[in-house]
Amino acid sequence: MPFYQSMIQNPVPWPNGAKCACCITFDMDADSLIHLEHPKDGFRRVSAISSQQYGPHIAVPRIVETYRMLGIRQTFFIPGWCMETYPQAVDTILEGGNEIGHHGYMHENPVPQSQDEQAMWMDRAITVFVEMTGKRPRGWRAPLYNFSNHSADLLIERGFRYDASLMGDDVPYIIESDKGKLVELPSHWGLDDWPQWVQSMDLDYMMPIRSPRAGWEIFEQEFEAAYKYGGLWVPVCHPFVTGRLSRWDTVTQFLERVLDRADVWFAPMQEIATHIESVVAKGEFDARRVKIPPYDSAVEF
Repeated sequence: MPFYQSMIQNPVPWPNGAKCACCITFDMDADSLIHLEHPKDGFRRVSAISSQQYGPHIAVPRIVETYRMLGIRQTFFIPGWCMETYPQAVDTILEGGNEIGHHGYMHENPVPQSQDEQAMWMDRAITVFVEMTGKRPRGWRAPLYNFSNHSADLLIERGFRYDASLMGDDVPYIIESDKGKLVELPSHWGLDDWPQWVQSMDLDYMMPIRSPRAGWEIFEQEFEAAYKYGGLWVPVCHPFVTGRLSRWDTVTQFLERVLDRADVWFAPMQEIATHIESVVAKGEFDARRVKIPPYDSAVEF
C-alpha cells in the first residue's frame, strides 16, 4: 500500500465513490455577539452592529444563490435569537434546500453553565427552531466550540443526531455518553475564517487581514489533503466575514473548480451524519468511538 493511503487508518466509504465529503458551514451569529459582549451598551455600537448585520441582509442571500446556481445544499448554524431577529434570512436558507442547525440562543457559552442553565438556553432555542421551521433541529454546533461536560447528554435527550463542535479526528467519529451516542462531524481552527479576516475592536479581536486569495488558500490546502486521503472537509465560516464580496467571489471560483472534478461529495451536515450512521450499521466503516466527557472531575496533580 502506498504510504499516503495509510495516513487515515479508518477511511470512510463516501457515496458514489467520492474521494471526500464536504460542507461549507456558516455560523450566522449576526449581531448577537455585540449584545452578548456588551449587554449594557451594545445597542449604542452602531458601526459594529452594521458589520454583523451584513451577514443576514447581504451575505446570506448571496451565498444561497451561489449554492443554487452550483446545485449544492449546505448547512447554516444559527442562534435562536438571530432566527427571531432575521426571519427573512431563515426563509432564504430553507427555500434553497439548505439545513439549519442549532447554535445556542444568544451564542452563549455553555462551559461555565450548570446543566440546568445549559438545558434552559438549549430548549429556548429549540422552541424558536420548531416555530420557525416546523421541525426540531438534528445538529448542533456549540457557540465558539464550547462543548461542555453536559452537552452530549442534553443533546441526546433532545433527539439530536450529530454534533459539529469537536476537533478530534480527520473523519467522522462516534461520541458516547451515559445517555447514548452522537455522530461527531469534526473541524478545527485551521478551517475557521476568524483568524484570517476578522477585525473588531468591539469584540476585542484584531487579526492582520489577509487578501481574499491568501486567506482562502489555507482552506484550499486543507481541502486538497482531505481529497487526497479521503477525509472530511468542514470549513467554519461566518456570513459577515467570508460572505464579503471579494472573498465570496474567491470561494465561488474555488467551488466551480472543485465541482468540475465530479468526485467530491458536497452535502448538508445532516446527510453526512446519516451516511455515517448507515455505513457503521452495515459494518462498512469502523468508526472510532470516544467517551464524552473524557474526565469526570478536575485532574489532580
